[in-house]
Amino acid sequence: MSVSEQQATGDGSVAATAGPGRLYGVGLGPGDPSLMTVRAVEVIAGADVIAYHSARHGRSIARSIAAAHLRPDHIEEALVYPVTTESTDHPGGYRGALDEFYESAAARLAAHLDAGRTVAVISEGDPLFYGSYQHMHKRLAHRYPTEVIPGVTSISAAAARLGKPLAEADEVLTILPGTLPEEELTARLASTDTAVVMKLGRTFPAVRRAMERSGRLPEARYVERATMSGERTEKLSDIDAETVPYFAVSVVPSRIADLPPAAAASPGSSEAAASPDGRTDSAASPERSGEAAATPALPGEVVVVGTGPAGPLWLTPESRGALAAAEDLVGYTTYLDRVPLRPGQRRHASDNKVESERAELALDLARRGRRVAVVSGGDPGVFAMATAVLEVASQDPYRAIPVRVLPGVTAANAAAARAGAPLGHDYAVISLSDRLKPWEVIAERLHAAASADLALALYNPGSRSRTWQVGKARELLLEHRAPDTPVILARDIGGPEESVRTVRLADLDPTQVDMRTLLIIGSSQTQAVRRDDGTEIVWTPRRYPEN
Repeated sequence: MSVSEQQATGDGSVAATAGPGRLYGVGLGPGDPSLMTVRAVEVIAGADVIAYHSARHGRSIARSIAAAHLRPDHIEEALVYPVTTESTDHPGGYRGALDEFYESAAARLAAHLDAGRTVAVISEGDPLFYGSYQHMHKRLAHRYPTEVIPGVTSISAAAARLGKPLAEADEVLTILPGTLPEEELTARLASTDTAVVMKLGRTFPAVRRAMERSGRLPEARYVERATMSGERTEKLSDIDAETVPYFAVSVVPSRIADLPPAAAASPGSSEAAASPDGRTDSAASPERSGEAAATPALPGEVVVVGTGPAGPLWLTPESRGALAAAEDLVGYTTYLDRVPLRPGQRRHASDNKVESERAELALDLARRGRRVAVVSGGDPGVFAMATAVLEVASQDPYRAIPVRVLPGVTAANAAAARAGAPLGHDYAVISLSDRLKPWEVIAERLHAAASADLALALYNPGSRSRTWQVGKARELLLEHRAPDTPVILARDIGGPEESVRTVRLADLDPTQVDMRTLLIIGSSQTQAVRRDDGTEIVWTPRRYPEN
């Protein structure tokens, strides 16, 4: 029986076949021939045709890995790429040149398969992981019997060579091509726990900048030609861009793996339980806690993070990354509960009436060299924690502590989006709480904004101890607005009890408003329209009448 009449079976034996041949996508692993799987060797041994991709120079890494298993009577199909960069005079451009090449290569393999020959397309790594084989697979697998033989990926080899886990526990591993736009790379690196960036080479300068901008450069490692001749592993920050080949990856490994075993096993430990007044004294400054008062050579930092109006869906990539990188989280208990537990992090929770104390605690921790995230709801700069932190940070002994404020989706924007676009023109944001400013100031600002015909977003409209402000605000606004002015009552936006209702200003019922509600009052131009599907949208036109 000739080789063309044979087919490797699942156990590696050979069986006769009639009709079209069988297609195999064979993963060879990261480069060391000894890392090929037993199944890969079996399939190569039983194949009639060995196909592999290469650049114009004709040298194929895949062929070099499998060389010891090739026979003189193997039919070899070298699938030579017409281009390896995006410079081409093809009428369809780079993508057109590649599509034409893939169609031609698939036709060559199909001719062998139609003749009853078994075809093994060999590729380094895994065939379906950024592999060239996948382009043959999508063109041929639906036409011929096909089997894919998985292989050890380059990222697994890189982690093994570094001796560092890629991910542990609940960490999320993100795999990124270095060809992504730099801004996209930066955002994704900032928001993930661990990462591998592939396809370096000419993309390396942008990848390095993305690592630096996302704050991941100190953690990042570089692996070149893992398991192959010329292997190199170093810190990414030490690499000369001119020396980086295509077959190199950058790894941001597991953070948990570097933690002491006890810390890694106990996610989200709460080192400082809040006392009845909200203070977390056990994590106070070195002077108060009796610890050595020596200032570290390199201080930590405080990042004030806005979590948006609800859970993780509202977090920006930058905020997600800052929360993941923090050693300590400080915040109001309700907002801390929105942040996933992470091994090694310490949480310092308190109630919502001790903002200055929370700010001082965070800065004290940073002065001791800790990376601290102050967790705020919404946007930290809108009636939230950024002001409290910056106020304390402007005083001695905290002036040298780095402080950053990261924006979040504020409640007004979240509520407006749910309702339509009621804040599409000029608008004012006012808090109805008289806990930090007298009602007379609030009333004066309501009059001024209403007389200027601004749409209004009213924060903190009412609570169990403040029941009259909404009614009084309605009276003031009716002096300037028509009774049928649209008013949006947006409650618990993004949360499990979310509700959005639109009522007339004259019909606004204060008993329907609590601290979880935000009010949006339309201007004279705001429209409330019921659409054909029964939904009501509220919007304020951007064009304002001249008279």
